[in-house]
Amino acid sequence: MGNHSVVSEFILLGLSADPQVQALFFVLFLVIYVLTLLGNLTLLLVIRVDSRLHIPMYFFLGQLSFLDLCHSSVTVPKLLENLLSEKKTISVEGCMAQVFFVFATGGTESCLLTAMAYDRYVAISSPLLYSQVMNRQRCMGLVWASWGLAFLDGLINILVALNLDFCEAQTIHHFSCELPSLYSLSCSDVTASFTALLCSSFLHFFGNFLMIFFSYVRILSTILAMKSTTGRSKAFSTCFSHVIVVCFFYGSGLLRYLMPPSGSPLEAVFSVQYSVVTPMLNPLIYSLKNTEVKAGVRRFLRKCF
Repeated sequence: MGNHSVVSEFILLGLSADPQVQALFFVLFLVIYVLTLLGNLTLLLVIRVDSRLHIPMYFFLGQLSFLDLCHSSVTVPKLLENLLSEKKTISVEGCMAQVFFVFATGGTESCLLTAMAYDRYVAISSPLLYSQVMNRQRCMGLVWASWGLAFLDGLINILVALNLDFCEAQTIHHFSCELPSLYSLSCSDVTASFTALLCSSFLHFFGNFLMIFFSYVRILSTILAMKSTTGRSKAFSTCFSHVIVVCFFYGSGLLRYLMPPSGSPLEAVFSVQYSVVTPMLNPLIYSLKNTEVKAGVRRFLRKCF
């Protein structure tokens, strides 16, 4: 550890202090987590074994499923443990590790959603050059760049956060460790860490959001210029699922990290949305709105059963 904390562990208050409500939450989040694992693992396997889905769009979708598995597994297992335990603690080291991996997986997902928007732009605006532009080397480069940038972002934030001192306050009014929740507990100046968080939120997340936005402006202009109604409908259909996923991810994630830390229940709601619920919904959104994925799932299930 690089800080001089007197406190050795934090207490995660979670979502409720009522034992009966905690039991209900445990069942609810256990079901959500199991569905998240099953949905994303199934989608990963379907994309892996079905040769019809070996195209860039589904390559990125498989990467998104893997990320959702990682992102939800950073916080949900500890949440489930604390819902059953009377001692709802986490070590300072464990808390900082959780902060880092929330940054790393969330940041990677932000970059990957940008890469997926670029993929859709190329597919719709230059369909004849699609396979040439989105070749395997470029797809792998975009994925590795997403992981690299996100881990660098997380590393910078966690190195600055390690200089925070925690002297007396131990209670985190949240179910997981996130940087905004730690600022009110610190007995040292949080300006450097908050500035790093604000800069990374704007440059990394808001920057990616702007690239996604401008990609869809170009996509929309291309679609509206199409003369074929069938072509326009098909183009809109291929983008619909991605737009919904982007709205879920950015709608809750940006609000959580840009709103001032206050201990408000809304903070927990936004965190549950992007770290627990969204990873479960993503495979459903892509499966329900995509005929090729649905056909691939049916073929996969026929092989298994």
